[in-house]
Amino acid sequence: MICDVSLEDLQAFFLVVETGSFARAADRMGVAKSIVSRRVSSLETALKARLLTRTARGTQATDVGLIYYEKAREALAQLEAAQEAVAEAVYEVAGPIRLSAPLSFGVTHLSKVLAEFAATYPRVELDIGFDDRRVDVLGGGYDLVVRIGEMGDSALVARRIGLINAVLVASPEYLARTGRPENLAALNGREGLIYTNVSQGDIWRFGETSVKMRSRLRSDSGEMLLCAAVAGLGIAILPGFIAAKAIADGTLEVLLPEQAMTSPLQAVMPPGRAKTARVRALVDYLALRFSGEVL
Repeated sequence: MICDVSLEDLQAFFLVVETGSFARAADRMGVAKSIVSRRVSSLETALKARLLTRTARGTQATDVGLIYYEKAREALAQLEAAQEAVAEAVYEVAGPIRLSAPLSFGVTHLSKVLAEFAATYPRVELDIGFDDRRVDVLGGGYDLVVRIGEMGDSALVARRIGLINAVLVASPEYLARTGRPENLAALNGREGLIYTNVSQGDIWRFGETSVKMRSRLRSDSGEMLLCAAVAGLGIAILPGFIAAKAIADGTLEVLLPEQAMTSPLQAVMPPGRAKTARVRALVDYLALRFSGEVL
């Protein structure tokens, strides 16, 4: 027997699980915390099961609640997609989009495009976060995440929207002091400026060849690595959208240009969200703007 479950109650429950808090779920929904609590209680009553429990770390799903969340999540996304498919025939693309993107790329390239998209689709509500850390797409409740690099095995949907070029760089002062490496082998033991948001650490891989750098500075910020490279602290691997200006004005030089690396710029989405009109419209917009150039 299928119980009578309200869509609003289900959405409230999903947001509490994804955010770990009744208060944050209420903020996302734009309603009072008490309303979210009542909706979750109504769902628990309808299902005759306790779905959430409060702990010292916040609100978490019970074992039963987690099973229900996993089973119902895709069904809810499919229902929302079906509703939007009907609405799209009459109304503009509309609804909330929660998005995350790398900080530097977001500031330098994405901000203007997102503002233009919002102006083009006034019924869309954007909730944007720029962060170099790799966020949890499902656990964070994101509709769309912009990522640089391959996805690997994943249940998420990824669409390539552009290409990112990364190069080895160092300052003229650093090269004058330590010498210019003429090949990959000459990089071994050199001062490396390490980007901590990728797994390679101080082992840098170029195709089948690996080099071991000596960690001079570590950071989760591409902009910090840029400043360190300009200051002569060592060698960095930086994407073009971060390093282009410094290369153009001569404060950084490209090393071993034949070793430049190209990575995909991807829009990553939960399967259900990828089918909604608002997310499809945004991904199409991003692909239109970025697919014709290497950033």
